[in-house]
Amino acid sequence: MRNENDTCREVVEPKLRASGWETSPHSVTEQYRITKGRIVVAGQSARRKEALKADYLLRYTRDFSIAVVEAKAEAEPVTTGVQQAKNYATMLGLRFAYATNGAEIIEIDLETGTEINVSGFPSPAELWARLHDQSPISDAQTAQLLMPGYSAGNHEARYYQEIAINRTVESVIRGKKRVLLVMATGTGKTPTAFQICWKLWSSKWNVKDDPTRRPRILYLADRTILVNDPKDKTFAPFGDARCKIEKGIAPKSRELYFSTYQAIAEDESRPGLYRTYPRDFFDLIIIDECHRGSAKNDGAWREILEYFEPATQLGLTATPVRRNDGDSYNYFGDPIYTYSLKQGIEDGFLAPYRVHRVVTHYDAVGYRPNQGELDRYGQAIPDGEYGTRDFERVIALRARTEAIAKHLTEYLKKTDRFAKTLVFCVDQEHASEVRQALINLNSDIVKDHPDYICRVTSDEGDVGKGYLSDFQDLESKTPTILTTSQLLTTGVDAPTVKNVVLARVIGSMVEFKQIIGRGTRVREDYGKLFFNILDYTGTAITMFADPDFDGEPLPPDEPGAGAGDGGGTVVREERRKYYVDGGVVQVVAHVVYELDANGNQLRAVQYADYTKDQVRTLYPTAEALLADWSNPEKRSNIIESLRDRGIDFDDLAQVAGKPDADPFDLMCHLAYGAPLRTRRERANNVKKTQAAFFDQFSPAARAILEELLSKYEELGASQFVIPDVLQVPPISELGTIQEIANEFGGAGPLRQAVVRLQEILYASHG
Repeated sequence: MRNENDTCREVVEPKLRASGWETSPHSVTEQYRITKGRIVVAGQSARRKEALKADYLLRYTRDFSIAVVEAKAEAEPVTTGVQQAKNYATMLGLRFAYATNGAEIIEIDLETGTEINVSGFPSPAELWARLHDQSPISDAQTAQLLMPGYSAGNHEARYYQEIAINRTVESVIRGKKRVLLVMATGTGKTPTAFQICWKLWSSKWNVKDDPTRRPRILYLADRTILVNDPKDKTFAPFGDARCKIEKGIAPKSRELYFSTYQAIAEDESRPGLYRTYPRDFFDLIIIDECHRGSAKNDGAWREILEYFEPATQLGLTATPVRRNDGDSYNYFGDPIYTYSLKQGIEDGFLAPYRVHRVVTHYDAVGYRPNQGELDRYGQAIPDGEYGTRDFERVIALRARTEAIAKHLTEYLKKTDRFAKTLVFCVDQEHASEVRQALINLNSDIVKDHPDYICRVTSDEGDVGKGYLSDFQDLESKTPTILTTSQLLTTGVDAPTVKNVVLARVIGSMVEFKQIIGRGTRVREDYGKLFFNILDYTGTAITMFADPDFDGEPLPPDEPGAGAGDGGGTVVREERRKYYVDGGVVQVVAHVVYELDANGNQLRAVQYADYTKDQVRTLYPTAEALLADWSNPEKRSNIIESLRDRGIDFDDLAQVAGKPDADPFDLMCHLAYGAPLRTRRERANNVKKTQAAFFDQFSPAARAILEELLSKYEELGASQFVIPDVLQVPPISELGTIQEIANEFGGAGPLRQAVVRLQEILYASHG
């Protein structure tokens, strides 16, 4: 019987070719990589789980996938691959899926909900016709939908981007006037928008069905950076078709226009520039970050969208809003596609996060001024219980600011002092205070790198933009830490950000998601696979527990909760802060939370308890663990399985205070209460009690085994890998691999001896 590979080569692929699936423009992508593989964090390191791969992806054209095929070995029942094929088709947004063992084929139609046996694979023409059997599509619309996307350079679409592009293009050419795409920060909304524009522009689609002209497209956002970056970078292939509406000038001779709302809106000094364009001038308007302003019924910019009502309008957002006074859903309708933060992390396209909940004394128990206490400027501080929500809004406590700065500095010293870090503060003044405190605590670096810590707020203007540009630069070491308030919550593409610091309460779920999005980008080539959230206000724990967040966190009770967490109860007579310069504040709690092995919940990281649970789940007894651990191949599987669960042995050894302990002893100690031994103790035990084992070998062979034992004592069980270890001094100095093997009577006896040495090494585990 054929195995899976032979079944694919000798049976499945010929049947696909016979049905026309390798006749241009129809193609077959073998071993299509759907995901990148979820990133699992263990200690201070991270690794990827295996990516999801479909055996075959059937493409009607290069950019339009239509079906997926899951193949199994000839001897397996054809039903074995059905669920897998359905899962892949669902992820890929496809209607058709096929499961086969070569001899039989099951067709799954997700639209009709049927599964039937078929004699062969349908042809591309058959599937295309069936795809549109309920909603016919014209020849002109087909040409527009199947127009190739831009393919030069690094523009290959990920699976979810392809879904978003094709669904949007189809919605537009079928006449849908308002379209909403929801895609998590860092998943490529702008490249997706670019491909949508490229396909519509290249196919000469326009709302008037005029075949002689290309569409006129307006890309609209509320911040300059959200306009300039797409125009100058992502949309560069459009060349001279691009222009920007600015400085009161309204060009009309191009095809792709970029503008902020502010540049075309009406204000006190001028009528709305947008009115200089005819209402039907634009065919397509793309509204980036559409959850802000424009969708509200009484929003300042809503009138712009209403003026250009004849245009098709596409809203892009990572954080759609529902509210009574008009929102993303009310205006645009339900999303035609959603790709969430949770899904992005699960697929490995986004970085997972670890949350550090840090509580100062004032945040834990609150702050109350002494009777008659005056602030820095001689103002009497109103009596009351001040809490986290009041700090830096109602009352500025310099001691708390310095405590936060000190804790953050110590954290960076323990991890990486040049890890890109964003600190979100209450206001510009607070950002300045935090910056100064951090500078004084990091003067050893600042003296060599004056821009190590910078404030980037609206007050800095062009200087701040320069700092931000350098911060975003992948090759620039500094600035390393930016303090800000509102300016950097969105629109900042800084892929190497490793720390997001919350020094202010974030009351809005939308703003929280935007802030978290600053850290979700992955840059594997720069060692950025996960990021940390240092939460000094309780915001992250609260928000992740909210059902509106697209994860499903269930954090344990927060330590140190007290009067300070309620906050906001003090009524002031005038709108100003009170400044308190005295006092001493300590950090009273630092608890770390991270996503569990399934990516569903935030759990407090108590490595000892967590490791105990995971080990006992895999092996109820120490004897069962020993039986597999003694076998080198099975040991690798154990290590791999625990890594997938986020357990790193080096980190665990540090937690246990035994950096020289064997991982096996760490597990037995934590899971079964066994004594915690070091590698040296195990090695010495073998030398003392196992003379008979060594005596059966020649002096040269015995010397090799003793060197292996010494290497284990120094570096651990990884040193038992044959033949690798034989090529490293001092063992390599004893002869070539072949000469060493000959001392044992050949390669087979050598491996048997090394396996037996490991069995003896771990035989005593009590």
